[in-house]
Amino acid sequence: MKKLLSILLVLVLVFSFAACGSTSTETDSDSVELNALFMKQAGYSEEDVTAMTEAFTEETGIKVNLNFVAYEELEAKILTSAETGGYDVILGDCIWPAQFAKAGLVLDVTDRVKELDTDDIFEGAMQSCSYEGKYYGLPWLNDVKYMFVNKAMLEKAGITELPATWDELRADAKILKDKGIVEYPMVGCWSQAECLICDYTCIAGGFGGDFVDADNNPTMNSPENIAALQMMSDMLNEGLVNPKSLEMIEDDVLSTFAAGNAAFAINWTYQYNSMNDEAASSVVGDGVIMPIPGTDKAKSATVNGGMPLMITKGSAHPDEAWQYMTYISSKEVQAKYSANALPMWKSLYTEDSVIEAAGKEVVEASLVQYDYIKNRPMVPYYNELSTFMQTAIQKVLLGQDTAEAALNAIQDKALELAAK
Repeated sequence: MKKLLSILLVLVLVFSFAACGSTSTETDSDSVELNALFMKQAGYSEEDVTAMTEAFTEETGIKVNLNFVAYEELEAKILTSAETGGYDVILGDCIWPAQFAKAGLVLDVTDRVKELDTDDIFEGAMQSCSYEGKYYGLPWLNDVKYMFVNKAMLEKAGITELPATWDELRADAKILKDKGIVEYPMVGCWSQAECLICDYTCIAGGFGGDFVDADNNPTMNSPENIAALQMMSDMLNEGLVNPKSLEMIEDDVLSTFAAGNAAFAINWTYQYNSMNDEAASSVVGDGVIMPIPGTDKAKSATVNGGMPLMITKGSAHPDEAWQYMTYISSKEVQAKYSANALPMWKSLYTEDSVIEAAGKEVVEASLVQYDYIKNRPMVPYYNELSTFMQTAIQKVLLGQDTAEAALNAIQDKALELAAK
């Protein structure tokens, strides 16, 4: 009898511990909190990201603390927190995965990505998180730059067709200026920042230029790149580009265009809705979105602005981080929030709800523009190269150097960095 009681007591204790263990595991799962870092400007709004995240928490019980910073602060925040896990999920530019992967700051998620229907994702979006055949993030913000045109200004000047080439755009800009319709017909994001390299990528690509070859060898001082930079400088000197462009980032370009002070602007997708917002724009209904003009060497060119979500090396919850990332990048969520950022999923571009939310004009322009995407150099030393490029290109635009001399210097710097 005593033996039987002893056995029963042991069983009770075993089940008690098992029950406690089960409860503890469930509690731990319910109490998981993630920290995520996002960008303030362009793409999905803070309100959009907050709504997506709240829906995720409601569905899973996993809380996500959101942090938003300007693009210019994003990289520094990532570099100081990746190893410690200060943030579990980070939003990065498509030119960072190479650097982050080589430094071991983000997790290789190649096996996880294989579970996705990648055939339905635009190639440019997939490129935004790849390096040397592996994936270090999940595509999320799918974006490129476009040309925005105040068609009402063109019509007032008697111009009936949108410019298809840079020569045509320059000629139209001169007509607009000579007729006094707008003092500075074009505005650009030409501040000494990454936005300058994005604009230059679009323009150089339209001249047939590339920054690296197929093996990632630098080709910075190609004749095509020199011609593109020379045109930028010439348009400034001719008064066809607003001189304040040298101090502007994307939001400044948007506000200048929305105020009716420019006929042409290169910017990201988000400008379309903003310029048609009656509360913030004086050109509602006047502006159109179109592929960026090219030359006889390239019909068009744009810059890959894809921004992937990545899991930091120091994250204590990589599985939950991946669960969050796949949720906010899912077809259902991207279809719902397509007004400010077009989906990465090809199949959504025929959905009526997406066409209505994003705008038929935007969808039509994107399906053309996506065929002419150029990447900034996807190399581990890109940030150092970009910083050098920004300074050198600005000197040309300020009249302090020639396009050829500046790009020769950039080529030397790229070769030096590549050799390290």
